[in-house]
Formats: sequence, C-alpha cells, structure tokens
Amino acid sequence: MIIRKGPQLPYKIVAGVTPSAGQWLVASAKVSGATFSPEAPRLIATFSLILDERPTFDAIVINAPVGYPSGADLAFRNCDREARELLGERGNVITAVPGRRVFEKADMSVEGLDFVTQVLMPRYRDVASEMSPYRQRQVYEGNPELSFYQLNGGVPMRFPKFREKGRAERTALLTSKLNGIERVLDFEIDRVKPHHLIDAAVLVWSARRAFTHTARRLPFDPEWDSEGLRMEFVM
Repeated sequence: MIIRKGPQLPYKIVAGVTPSAGQWLVASAKVSGATFSPEAPRLIATFSLILDERPTFDAIVINAPVGYPSGADLAFRNCDREARELLGERGNVITAVPGRRVFEKADMSVEGLDFVTQVLMPRYRDVASEMSPYRQRQVYEGNPELSFYQLNGGVPMRFPKFREKGRAERTALLTSKLNGIERVLDFEIDRVKPHHLIDAAVLVWSARRAFTHTARRLPFDPEWDSEGLRMEFVM
C-alpha cells in the first residue's frame, strides 16, 4: 500500500501561545530561511487543539509551566530562580510554581497561590495533561519578560507591561526588530487585552529561535521533573 503524504510546504510555522480570555491566544508566523512572516492571532480553546493544528506548528513557545516540582506545595524551580535574578526589578513576574500533585485536587487549591495563578490553573492543567517528554521537541516553556530581555540585548524592560509606558516600550521594541509584527499587535479580538497581544508577539519570536536552535535556554543544565520533563525556559 502506498501512503501519500500531503504537499511539502515551502515554509515552517511557529507559534507563541499565552493564556487569554479563558482560552489560548496563539500568534503564529511562517518561517522560510531569513523570512519571518507573522499572521493574525486567534484564540484556540484547548492545548490539545493547538497540538492538533494542521499544518502542524513546528515549534511552540507557551507562557505556562511545562515541568512541575514534586508534591503539591508552591516551589521555585531552578529555572525560576535564575530567571528572577536575570530580570532584576522585573523578576517579580516569575512566581513560584505549584507542585504536580495539585492537579489531583478537584479545586486545584494551593495555600499561598496568588490570584492570577489560581485563575490560570485550568490552563496549566490543560498543558500538563498533554505534555510528555517527546513533545519537548516541539513545545517549549517561555516567559514574555525573558523574551523581551533577550530581544532587548540582555537588558530588562524598564516599565511593567500593565502600564501605558510599559506597553509603549515593548511595542516600540517589537516593531523596530520584527517586520510585520503589527499584524499581531494591532489585531482586535473580543476580551483579549493589548498586553496579551504583546506577550504573544514576543513569544512567537522566541518560537522562531527555538525552531532554528538559536534560543537561549535557562538554566544551562536543567532539572527534570517526575514525568521526565525538562524544567527550563527558552528565550
């Protein structure tokens, strides 16, 4: 029996993914050699649908934990500690991660968990339920502030992204470095906030770097969790 494959695309597709509006905001881009062509972002309901996307995303950088500490308590992973140190004043965006056993609880409650992370726990469970070591050839954990640090030549952003100055600072950096990124930044989606579009835009840049094997990994020698997943950031 002859198995016929689909047509070979003349480009690869990478994606930056961040939680937004109770779903996942996905900013994708076509990559062909030095050409990087961002596309209009969209919301996708579940992580499994992102993985099942056709054509397949060749690299995904997602703003959610991939590897988790043991137990059910909050803990900083080595990658979190190094990221906080690297970002200086912006390091407070890197928060402690709940242990994997928290997903066994119906309410996923953890003592000391901040409100934002508690709201995001269903999204984190969504990723945790789909991840396995072989998927780390395609899916990487990122953080927008780390990506901006790298895009800005190893200098953290001056202002928080929730302030107008912070959004302007990040938008100016993105538009000066990435041709066509306005397709992401200027797109309007119901209930998606401007800083989410900014986050997705910089994460798709990191996804391109992950695909081309030029991304920086943090830490250099990562830990592995109980499921055999690397606990690291790419940027």
